[in-house]
Amino acid sequence: MEYVTRIVIIGGGPGGYEAALVAAQLGAEVTVVDCDGLGGASVLTDCVPSKTLIATAEVMTTFDSSYEELGIIVADDTPHIEQAARVVGVDLGKVNRRVKRLALAQSHDITASVTRAGARVLRGRGRLEPNQAPDGSRRVIVTAADGTEETLVADAVLVATGAHPREIPDAQPDGERILNWTQVYDLDELPEELIVVGSGVTGAEFAGAYQALGSKVTLVSSRDRVLPGEDPDAAAVLEDVFRRRGMNVMARSRAQSAKRVGDRVEVTLADGRVITGTHCLMAVGSIPNTAGIGLEEAGVRLKESGHIHTDRVSRTSAPGVYAAGDCTGVLALASVAAMQGRIAMYHFLGDAVAPLNLKSVSANVFTDPEIATVGYTQADVDSGKIDARMVKLPLLRNPRAKMQGIRDGFVKLFCRPGTGIVVGGVVVAPRASELIHPISLAVDNSLTVEQIANAFTVYPSLSGSLAEVARQLHSRKTQREA
Repeated sequence: MEYVTRIVIIGGGPGGYEAALVAAQLGAEVTVVDCDGLGGASVLTDCVPSKTLIATAEVMTTFDSSYEELGIIVADDTPHIEQAARVVGVDLGKVNRRVKRLALAQSHDITASVTRAGARVLRGRGRLEPNQAPDGSRRVIVTAADGTEETLVADAVLVATGAHPREIPDAQPDGERILNWTQVYDLDELPEELIVVGSGVTGAEFAGAYQALGSKVTLVSSRDRVLPGEDPDAAAVLEDVFRRRGMNVMARSRAQSAKRVGDRVEVTLADGRVITGTHCLMAVGSIPNTAGIGLEEAGVRLKESGHIHTDRVSRTSAPGVYAAGDCTGVLALASVAAMQGRIAMYHFLGDAVAPLNLKSVSANVFTDPEIATVGYTQADVDSGKIDARMVKLPLLRNPRAKMQGIRDGFVKLFCRPGTGIVVGGVVVAPRASELIHPISLAVDNSLTVEQIANAFTVYPSLSGSLAEVARQLHSRKTQREA
């Protein structure tokens, strides 16, 4: 009888379900152990829901910021003395019902794809047994919601358990006034005054979205600027846009506690100041879901933060155990989790595999404007990690941007000084997530600025700025060689 390789995947997020699809296609017997629904936090409480909410906010922002300049007239019964009042509103309850509906539909689609590929989906929580069997196999104990247990035998185990919102001891979410980002979709009414604690990607995205939807937003940042981990020029543009739209951005202000006082929330800062609002959203990072599932007992080495140590083919320190996604702390992106999961299965099942290359990863911050990046960064250049030349071109010069009333944003390219090979880029613009792809192709395939400059672009188009930046870099290279 032909032997079939047995794969057990703990966690059904992007790292888990993409790995399941690959393993099933390669002929393995696959079981996915999941307790919340396939898609994980990315689909159910994070990426898909937040970007659906942001899609509504994007329409509001576009309308508010451009309709007068573009000559659009809104017929309205608002009395003349109140003519400045907002004439477009949002039904947050309806928005959130749509958010949840789309998230569940996506989860069901993923489950159908995985089962159609031949994998088994088992509802419950998985825990690794400490010892590897003499034949090299591993055992995973699955505990169902009713307490019953089932033991699975696996030739390889992939841990893709994700992460959950970090909480401050003196600012515990109650799901009503003090919220984490998984709880905001239960709101039926728009927060009148929202305090967002945390100015990383999650905090910035929600702060911008709720500001656009009509909330009065205060963004509390413990750092010098919004988005401290992003390109500094991009972060400066976004912070300027936030302030111009009326957001109260409080830099160098660390939140110490948050408490309910009647129907309001008081947030106390480390310096003793107190700010108040009707709601507070805590966006202060995440904690990997690695506790209590037998990892260290099974020989899986964890970092001080609780994340799993992995190499570039997703192996952990324990033979036969791989890991993917947010529980590894590599990059908290669904695309990276999915790639880690696929790489793990290719590697274990003996298929051709290329190790994870983080310098080819494109990422996007879904604010307005969006911030998209790929490859080496300004920080890498400034620190001497790579020798590269840079040109930044404001979108204000772009004819399509002028037509659409776009004032904020830019395109930035980095290339090697001798060869002109593109090694990184930043786009700050509406739908930057779409515009970054040509730069991603250039970075991944070692294209030169000359090749990008000589490729046709549509006129007028925002992508024309990509070619123009490449032309300027190529021109400077040519001048230096001369």
